[in-house]
Amino acid sequence: MSEDLKGKVALITGANKGIGFEIARQLGSRGATVLVGARDIGRGEEAANKLRSNQIDARTIQLDVIDQKTIDSASKQIESEFGKLDILVNNAGIASDGDRLPPSQVDIETLRHTYETNVFGVFAVIKTLLPLLKKSTAGRIVNLSSGLGSLTQNSDPNYEFAHAKSLAYNSSKTALNAITVLLAAELKDTPIKVNAADPGFTATDLNQHRGYRTVEQGAIAAVRLATLPDDGFSGGYFDENGVVPW
Repeated sequence: MSEDLKGKVALITGANKGIGFEIARQLGSRGATVLVGARDIGRGEEAANKLRSNQIDARTIQLDVIDQKTIDSASKQIESEFGKLDILVNNAGIASDGDRLPPSQVDIETLRHTYETNVFGVFAVIKTLLPLLKKSTAGRIVNLSSGLGSLTQNSDPNYEFAHAKSLAYNSSKTALNAITVLLAAELKDTPIKVNAADPGFTATDLNQHRGYRTVEQGAIAAVRLATLPDDGFSGGYFDENGVVPW
């Protein structure tokens, strides 16, 4: 096991399965203590046990991004146990069945429900945990976005996923990208770096496992951004091949 992240503490939201679990596994295999953020403590503990069976220092932390009480509780737990947070990966996200309609026919409640998790939930987690990230010598925030959040790609009729015009999901990731840019600008004179990662069309529960990429591939960009060197970029939007257009 590599130990280049030894002493680092990483929290990954929605880490009990899918890309989140794989990000936790990859960071943990490099020596980080990984906090498996999960709404359901039982599922989180099951995931943490799997990681521990691979000699990874994994702990479970109950965290529902749309429940501020659980976010506050997680913050207190991290502060009391570690006194800091080095890496925050905002992986938890949703896509709604009601979002498969043409944009003009999407119900306003579907839009609200999607934003509650994908935008407001992510911001609530960042806002609450930022004081702990500021105690790190090299804080990293990674927001799991999507190529579907790119306005450039959505505007291109030749884009591989030009047919995928889910109003709530796509626009929630566009909003998340904006949050990424604005936070990075605010924190530019600190050691904290904030970036958005596009995992690509990865087979997960979110898309009923229709994606053609593995979770190992889907985690590459996020892990890279979570472990950027001091001179690494901040305020960007990347997949494993490089920059994704806004």
